[in-house]
Amino acid sequence: MEPHRLDRAEARRIAIRAQLLDADRPTALLDVVRRLTLLQVDPTAAIAPNADLVAWSRLGAAYRPDDLVRALEHDRSLFEVDALIRPIEDLALHRADMATWPTWQRSREWLEQNESFRRDILRRLAESPEPLLSRDVPDTSAVPWESSGWTHNQNVGRMLELLALRGEIAIAARRGRERLWAPADRVYPAELLAAPVISADEALRVRNERRLTALGIAREKSTKMPLEPVDVGLAGEPAIVEGVPGAWRVDPAALGRPFTGRTALLSPFDRLTYDRVRAQQLFDFEYVLEMYKPATARRWGYFALPILHGDRLVGKLDAKADRKAGTLTVHAVHEDVPFSRDIRRAVDDEVASLAEWLSVEVVGA
Repeated sequence: MEPHRLDRAEARRIAIRAQLLDADRPTALLDVVRRLTLLQVDPTAAIAPNADLVAWSRLGAAYRPDDLVRALEHDRSLFEVDALIRPIEDLALHRADMATWPTWQRSREWLEQNESFRRDILRRLAESPEPLLSRDVPDTSAVPWESSGWTHNQNVGRMLELLALRGEIAIAARRGRERLWAPADRVYPAELLAAPVISADEALRVRNERRLTALGIAREKSTKMPLEPVDVGLAGEPAIVEGVPGAWRVDPAALGRPFTGRTALLSPFDRLTYDRVRAQQLFDFEYVLEMYKPATARRWGYFALPILHGDRLVGKLDAKADRKAGTLTVHAVHEDVPFSRDIRRAVDDEVASLAEWLSVEVVGA
C-alpha cells in the first residue's frame, strides 16, 4: 500500500500518545502495563526504581509502588521474567520460545552438562513449602559457568535464570533486590499453563503488533537491543516521515487523532527514548545514560531524566533523591532548547510533583 506521509510533529505526537504521555492520563497500573507491554526492572534508584518511575510518569501521584508489588505477588495480574514485567496474559506469547530455550549453543551445552544440577534445583523448589532465595539453593553443578563478566562461576544464579527463561520456574516475589523462586505452576495461572501453546510465528506476529501499539511508530528492522526489540516487523502500515531517511511502520489506529501534550519527567529507560536513534531522528534528542562514565566525563549527570514538554523532548534533569535525608537534590536542569517562562514553570511544577510523590523536599537549582 502507499505509505502514510507524516511530518515529524505528527510522528512525535503518535509516539507520545502511544506511550500514554499526553494529557489524557491513564488511571490504573494494569492498563498502563498492558498498553506499554512491559516495565523494565533495573536496580538503579538514583530517583526511584525504573518500573516505579515509569508508572509514576503515566499515573502521577495516584501511583504507589505497593500497587506493583500487589499485582506481581498477590493478584498475579503481572509477572516478571528476564528483568521485564509483563501482563500475565502475555505469558501465552512467550511459551513457544520458552519451550526451545536456550537458543545460544554455549548455554545449551552448559545446561546439558548440568542436567543433574537442573534436576536438583527443580526438586529443591518443589519440596520447599515457600519460595527460595538463590542463596538457599545448593550449588551441585558439574561444570561451572564461565564468563568474562560478573556471572562467572555464579552457577546457581545462572541456572535459575535459564530455568525461568524456559518456563520451568518463576519469580514468586522480591525481597528488596533479591528474587524468590518457585516452580512455575505455583506462580503462573493453571489455565494459562494448560492452554495450547501458540506457535512461535503467530506469537511473534502478535508481539510485534502489540509493540507497535505501544510505540506508535517504529522501524520494520532495527539494531538488536537487549531484553526487548525496538522494531516491529511488518506490523501496522508503512509510513514516511518528512526529513527522516528510510521507511517506518505506523499504527493505523494512531493516525489523525487530536493531541494535547503535558510535561513529564522520564526514566532513562523509558520506552519513549529507549531507542536513542529514533529519539534523535524524531525529536532531535541526544541522550546517553552516563552512570557508567567518570563524573568528569558526564555532560548531563549520573541518572539524568529526559524532560518531555508538549510534543518535544526539551532537556534533562540532573537530580538525586535521598530518602533518608528527605531530599531531592537538583544539580542542574539542562536546556536542549531555551526554556520559555511557561516551560520553566511546568518543569518546576513537575519536579515538585516528583518530590511530593517521593515524600521529600526539593533542594538545589
